[in-house]
Amino acid sequence: MIFLTVGTQGPFDRLTRAVDAWCAAGTGPEIFGQIGALSHGNYKPRHFEWVERLSPHDFDERFAQAELIVSHAGMGSIISALQAGKQIVIMPRRTHLREHRNDHQVATVQKMADRSGVHVAQDENQIAACIEQALERIATPSNQRIGEFADETLIDALRTFILGKQERAPRT
Repeated sequence: MIFLTVGTQGPFDRLTRAVDAWCAAGTGPEIFGQIGALSHGNYKPRHFEWVERLSPHDFDERFAQAELIVSHAGMGSIISALQAGKQIVIMPRRTHLREHRNDHQVATVQKMADRSGVHVAQDENQIAACIEQALERIATPSNQRIGEFADETLIDALRTFILGKQERAPRT
């Protein structure tokens, strides 16, 4: 199952429409979407099951069941996917399209573009190719999970910077 999530900032019609078009054109896995609270005029998908909102429990269940996550470029979704060892397709909301207050999601995709397991669609025209690429990667698993906490090398570097020495603190 592919799980589409657009976050809690409201609908993300460009992403939802692109996923719906991919679903209509192919024979890929089932898709379930959490597409945000809709207003008059927002896009309603016709080719996959969706809801506006999910409870935290239901969201976690759908996330866990998914083999692929498709999402806005929100750090919560990205980190959750990487911790779970799941492939994720991300597309940034854009300020000039009035999808967000600033372009921090554009900066996020620039930073995440080279990370294993993260597939970046700069716009809706790249969604189908990114989904196909991510599904191919699922077929040949090599995705490494990230830890829940900072990597030991980062912790050691911070410790060295703060304490001025190269010793490892005892583990508790």
